[in-house]
Amino acid sequence: MTDSTILDAVNAFTTSWTETDTRMKEAFLSLKDYLDAKEGVTLDFHSRPGVSYSLRACHAAQTERDLFVMVDVIDDDPDERWLSVCFYGDMITDPDEEGDLIPDGLKGSDGYCFDMDEFDADKVAYLKARFDEACANAS
Repeated sequence: MTDSTILDAVNAFTTSWTETDTRMKEAFLSLKDYLDAKEGVTLDFHSRPGVSYSLRACHAAQTERDLFVMVDVIDDDPDERWLSVCFYGDMITDPDEEGDLIPDGLKGSDGYCFDMDEFDADKVAYLKARFDEACANAS
């Protein structure tokens, strides 16, 4: 279960976020809600205004890593925020080859990152399937 202060911080951030035509706020909230509903998963939130807002999910059974996915809201332009969703490379597959392999890019390990700059229901569903995969591997 996620600490209420973490959820309060996420809620404060999203409340202050004005949605744009890209619907990135909607995509972020959909992904956040999906992760928050998963059994055994806790969320953490790292706020770096002007850089990123990072939602990180960890499974209770994880012992060697402190997350299985990181959902970053890139904040270099608050009017044009975009998402970068990153996983450890050994925790997911990418059957549609939508992600970018980032050598040593996730806390010193190879990772896959999936960028989104406008809402796409199919991509959100694809990411949720990767969440399921990473969560199962984390547990």
